[in-house]
Amino acid sequence: MQASRIQQRRNYALAALLFFIYQPVQAHFQLLYTAETTPTRGVATDWFMLFTHPAHGGPHMDMAAPEKFYLVSQRGDAAEPQVQDLLEYVEPLEFSSEQGITQAYSASLPRSVTRSLGDYVFVLQPAPYFESTEDKYIQQFTRTMVNVGGVPGNWAEPMGLPAEILPLNKPYANWQGGVFRGVVLADGGPVPNAEIEIEYLNHDPNLENMTLGEQAKVELPQDSFGTQTIYANAAGEFTIGLPRAGWWGICALAIGADTEHEGKELSQDGVLWLQVKDLQ
Repeated sequence: MQASRIQQRRNYALAALLFFIYQPVQAHFQLLYTAETTPTRGVATDWFMLFTHPAHGGPHMDMAAPEKFYLVSQRGDAAEPQVQDLLEYVEPLEFSSEQGITQAYSASLPRSVTRSLGDYVFVLQPAPYFESTEDKYIQQFTRTMVNVGGVPGNWAEPMGLPAEILPLNKPYANWQGGVFRGVVLADGGPVPNAEIEIEYLNHDPNLENMTLGEQAKVELPQDSFGTQTIYANAAGEFTIGLPRAGWWGICALAIGADTEHEGKELSQDGVLWLQVKDLQ
């Protein structure tokens, strides 16, 4: 009887191990979310920063403290883009979900930050995250763009980041059913044949209490539908469809020049978030 129980425990342990090993690989995305990317006038904005798997609503990863959070703005007819450091506004956040407490961050920006008309490119540089299941570090240079009042500015200008996605059409003015085009860049130069992952933010963030909605907006037919994977062409260019309103994350994988951190492999990724509107 005792031997049977021991064998039963071994079988349970083996089943749990196999379940972990053969779980579908889900894409990591650094979220940089605000409620509205196209306000008609300057407004105070709240930002939610969470390292997660957007299509599946988790699991979430503990995010290291941001190394940089800033904006680059082209306000109206200003001759040169202006850079404003926003790190002073960043606050740690204990994000609560079914899996427990996850380290995340938030930022509440006053109206003075985006009071003028034009484009505002928000850039988040988190510290590298160690992914133990892959035995490597991940660092995602993440951008979300806001336009105030419909006056275009520097949305098509590269930021010179180690890894980034340069828009070829406005990233803040996209209709459901349209397409988005971009170029994968590393230190300002195109990355041929870059691997790109795309995910839909399937759970609505609530900025009042910094949570994600429990109910998924789209039921995935199968796990592979959660992460769409494509490759850029020889010039680093790509095109994706936008079949549903909401937020879409685009991530170009392992394109940065730095490939090692603290003796481990480092993947420097470029992430861009798009807010897509319903054409009614």
